[in-house]
Amino acid sequence: MRSDPQQTPEEKRAQKAQMRRAFGLLRRAAKPDRHHLGWAVLWLIVAAALEVIGPLLGKRLIDEHLLPRALDWNAIGMLLGGVLLAGAASTWLRYLQLSRLAGLAMRSVQRLREQVYGHVLRLPMAFFDRAITGQLVSRVTNDTEAVKGLYIQVLFVILDSTIVLVGTIAAMAWLDWRLMLIVVALMPFVLLIVWLYQRLSAPAVTRARQLRSDINAQMAESIGGMTVLQANNAQARFAERFAATNQEHYTQRVAEIRANAWLLRPALDMLNVVLLAAVIYFFGMRGGSNAMSTAEVGVLYAFINYIARVIEPLIQITMQFSQLQQSVVASARVAGLLDETGALEHGKPRHSAAANEAPAGSPAISIRHLDFAYIDDQRVLHDLSLDIAQGAFVGIVGHTGSGKSTLLSLLLRYYPARHGSILMNGVPLDDIDIEQFRNEVGLVPQDPFLLAASAYENIDMARGLPRERIEAAARAAHAHDFIMALEDGYDTLLGEGGSRLASGQKQLIAIARALAGSPRILLLDEATSRIDSQTEQIVQEAMSELRGRVTIVAIAHRLSTIRDADRIVVLNHGRIEETGSHDALMQIEGGLYQRLYLLQQLAA
Repeated sequence: MRSDPQQTPEEKRAQKAQMRRAFGLLRRAAKPDRHHLGWAVLWLIVAAALEVIGPLLGKRLIDEHLLPRALDWNAIGMLLGGVLLAGAASTWLRYLQLSRLAGLAMRSVQRLREQVYGHVLRLPMAFFDRAITGQLVSRVTNDTEAVKGLYIQVLFVILDSTIVLVGTIAAMAWLDWRLMLIVVALMPFVLLIVWLYQRLSAPAVTRARQLRSDINAQMAESIGGMTVLQANNAQARFAERFAATNQEHYTQRVAEIRANAWLLRPALDMLNVVLLAAVIYFFGMRGGSNAMSTAEVGVLYAFINYIARVIEPLIQITMQFSQLQQSVVASARVAGLLDETGALEHGKPRHSAAANEAPAGSPAISIRHLDFAYIDDQRVLHDLSLDIAQGAFVGIVGHTGSGKSTLLSLLLRYYPARHGSILMNGVPLDDIDIEQFRNEVGLVPQDPFLLAASAYENIDMARGLPRERIEAAARAAHAHDFIMALEDGYDTLLGEGGSRLASGQKQLIAIARALAGSPRILLLDEATSRIDSQTEQIVQEAMSELRGRVTIVAIAHRLSTIRDADRIVVLNHGRIEETGSHDALMQIEGGLYQRLYLLQQLAA
């Protein structure tokens, strides 16, 4: 994004859309607390009125007691006490409203952060194919935190300062409307300053927020891949890349600060001096050569006080534009994330279909004429048709890029099947309630995902399952014995990513997690590709015990895992090349499965 003040019409429209999107998000986030905002405005008006009273009482003190030398100490004491009391009450009311708006901000940000996190959990897998983890984390944490600054600082200061400004202008008009016009005539310069600041700083602020996300993304990427980074001696290259991004972030922040330094406080301080000089000059010129009356001295005192009360709110308002720019950009980025379309599976199903009772003789999974492409005109699957019987053990094999993982992703509803159909127990996938679907389908991924929590929590995954069911699943996965060998059994903390466990043990935990949900269909995504032969045998034993009770679909690179499958489907460039049992496929001379199996045997 360019940092010069010249903007194209497209950039202007994008900036206006960004503002609308940001304030729309903020309005929705604060909607449950609208009554707090209303009360805050009301009490800030009262506080502004109390602040305006001070100079009026001072004028009365000068006009009625000091200049005439009418030293009525009781009256003077009451006037001075009124000034102090009005000032103290105004300050106290402002403190209470700042606290009120701070509470509104914290609640709004809490709701917003939960909304963003919940929305991210519902996004389709296609979104995460292009998303960068560090940038997503930055939006959920840093950008939502910037919104809090908008509520607490910008909203309070702009509300308070605007109300004080209006009240002060009204008091000045009541005292002397002609002098008030002089003050008002110079106020357009404030709008000019704000306009220039916004034009100069907005591109830098937007770019700085984007670069901060890039910094977070690079940090997350480097830490996550530290072993590979160090093994390839890439520390210096990654450090240079990070330094370049950091330098650009620094440059954009300097551009923003330079705009602050030139156009905010210094320019408005200069305007304060000009206003004072203008008021005193015109006040003196109005009297000509005659001496100033006592009434005019009181008015001049009040006006000088009010000028400070006019300039200070303007200074406070403009000083918040830096935070306002950052908050608007951050809010727009969060709103953009919320605008991402959620996965269709999380919407309401078209029919309240129940897959609990499958029609008699219907297959567990039925695929008909399935085509799929991540990118248009680049199909990955071609006219795939396949039936998997209830309780069957089916293996799906093929070379890299043959479409195995894509087929599994479609079975898991990570992507919608736009061409062709997939039925589970005779019901289209899209018509099955998502919660019911996740209960009936278990997944064992290639890379087991473990929480930095106990073995029990890793198997339960916040489903609230009874301990007996957790232990039964662990036994079925042949994980119970090694879990009980840990110092605290099922309550043992496994470390980040299960760092205290061996690779095979992690996989057994993942299998136990899938079985704990009592699924009717179990999908395995190359679950044995990264474990040793002994653990592979344990996995095979677990699957053998499930045969007939659970439909098993195993994507396998290591063919020994699915050798005993009822049926093996061989994919080749997104098409079914061969199908049959291991023995039948080995009889196909020169067949794809035979070649794959013999190559693995030679490699072994």
